[in-house]
Amino acid sequence: MLKEFKDFALRGNVIDLAVGFVIGGAFGKIVASFVNDVLMPLLGLVIGGVNFADLKYVFKAAQGDIPELALRYGAFMQSIIDFLIIAFSIFMFIKMLSRMKKKQEEAPAAPPEPSKEEVLLGEIRDILKEQR
Repeated sequence: MLKEFKDFALRGNVIDLAVGFVIGGAFGKIVASFVNDVLMPLLGLVIGGVNFADLKYVFKAAQGDIPELALRYGAFMQSIIDFLIIAFSIFMFIKMLSRMKKKQEEAPAAPPEPSKEEVLLGEIRDILKEQR
């Protein structure tokens, strides 16, 4: 069982998947930081000094140790923008890979070299043509 697990874990696809997962997580953090720290403040400034992280609808105000009950739609909007940027980036990456794969498929394969028998038959044909 341990050998089977080792074979599975060291298979190329699993390692590629793990690397992709780690890179994807890091990319998600970069996009989240870009949206939260760069894009949303600029968008808030353009709209009129609005901080999107603070946009919320309070259902019940905080009372003592009980926190407020609020619908934080500003944070939700930031998450939607994060998703759209990541989804668009993945779409463009997949599109680029598909284009590269298509070019490889379209490249005509070199015709196979004729076998020794075909070469000999061609030479015999040429000799017979010369004799006529």
